[in-house]
Amino acid sequence: MSDSSERTPTIATIDEIRDSFPALRRNQGSRTVGYFDAPGGTQVPAAVAEAVAQQMLHHNANAHWAFETSRELDEVIAASRSALADFLGGDEDEVVLGPNMTTLTFHVARALGRTWEAGDEVVVTELDHQANVSPWRDLEVERGVVVRTVPLVAETGDLDWADFEKALSSRTRLVAATAASNALGTIVDLERVRRLASSAGALLFVDAVHFAPHERIDVSSIGCDFLACSPYKFYGPHVGVLWGREALLREVLPPKLAPAPDAPPERWETGTLNHEGIAGAGAAVDYLASLGTESCRKERLDAVFAQLSRRGEALITRMWAGLAAIPGVTLYGPPPGHPRTPTLALTIDGLAPALAAAQLSADWGLFLSHGNFYASLVTERLGLEPQGLLRAGCACYTTDEEVGRLVAAVGQLAAPG
Repeated sequence: MSDSSERTPTIATIDEIRDSFPALRRNQGSRTVGYFDAPGGTQVPAAVAEAVAQQMLHHNANAHWAFETSRELDEVIAASRSALADFLGGDEDEVVLGPNMTTLTFHVARALGRTWEAGDEVVVTELDHQANVSPWRDLEVERGVVVRTVPLVAETGDLDWADFEKALSSRTRLVAATAASNALGTIVDLERVRRLASSAGALLFVDAVHFAPHERIDVSSIGCDFLACSPYKFYGPHVGVLWGREALLREVLPPKLAPAPDAPPERWETGTLNHEGIAGAGAAVDYLASLGTESCRKERLDAVFAQLSRRGEALITRMWAGLAAIPGVTLYGPPPGHPRTPTLALTIDGLAPALAAAQLSADWGLFLSHGNFYASLVTERLGLEPQGLLRAGCACYTTDEEVGRLVAAVGQLAAPG
């Protein structure tokens, strides 16, 4: 009998996972819907919706007052902050809650920009969503900051690393980089980014919105100073989460109302928060952890993400191979075997992405997103503006059958005549 420490952790089966999502019972015509729109927002398990409803129906109050429902809300926020800390690999006092990742990034940019001078520099990349570009570009107008942009290599879907090194200088104050491209699926070498930022004495801000549903996050291993993500991309509601290094959250003064708390993380949280969304965000982490069987939440998350990553790799390998064999279909980003998420971008000759998405929905019950996904620097570099790309993204509930159906459908759309 083998030692239990040597066993391979197991997680819920695909059928067990799918049973958790009421949306997966939806039909489009005679077909069950295949949701490939996950990079723009995943479906929600019943447990998350129940947590949102419980907060609104039974604990609806504002925070930090002496009566029962207010104390219950405080407990809900604390529990969600604890769950998100486990999800990110940080401490509870380092987890800032807000309306969305974009707003939180603008907030950090404004706070840091107060300490910068004209001529100080920020490095961004063409692989990034505009949520990690525009907030820093605003500082060009507000503070005279210089923003340098690292180009994307269209042929590989990766960054131009030689140009990255050239973009850094003694005036670089921050590097803003994505962990994974929401358009192409590229997983960025964050260790390399960290080394480059460190060599310039710069802070590192990581956009982990697209990375978070697919790979385990550990802010300590990444070595970043800030990291932001969005629970609605990992089976939760529409709220935003920011992790910040505790010393920075204490040292940097964000815009805040005078009576607001002076200690982090609350000093970074403006106005009344989306309490029901926060309840759902914590429930989303607990849902993911519930798919595993280990003893504590962090260990369950480790096991769950290890296996979900392998499942995603198998799905994207099959999807890529099937679509690559279809004449008239062009695939973008790194192929399987390179660091990537199970998100694939494509175009079909002679068929606009929006029209292709409409036909896939109407005729095949397949929901794909189209456009630039606010990663407009990617589609500009690829020469695909204004129509953009067709994007298929896998989630924890995606099946082999759905991938096969997608390949067959694209084959028919691309067929001559």
